[in-house]
Amino acid sequence: MTPQQLMQEAINQTMPFGKYAGRKLLELPEPYLVWFSQQGFPAGKLGEQLALVHEIKVNGLEQMLRPLLR
Repeated sequence: MTPQQLMQEAINQTMPFGKYAGRKLLELPEPYLVWFSQQGFPAGKLGEQLALVHEIKVNGLEQMLRPLLR
């Protein structure tokens, strides 16, 4: 997969558990992602996707990527 495909897949991934289950990862609140970054992201693909979305949000790129949500 290309980096662009990985990013599009990550922002469109649905959160499978917790308080925000059912939301797209790009729609998760930034404080929730910051909490994960401090506690440790889950292992595996979901953790990698959450880490990517965290970087997107803390660097102010969320609005630029919103048109890519499906």
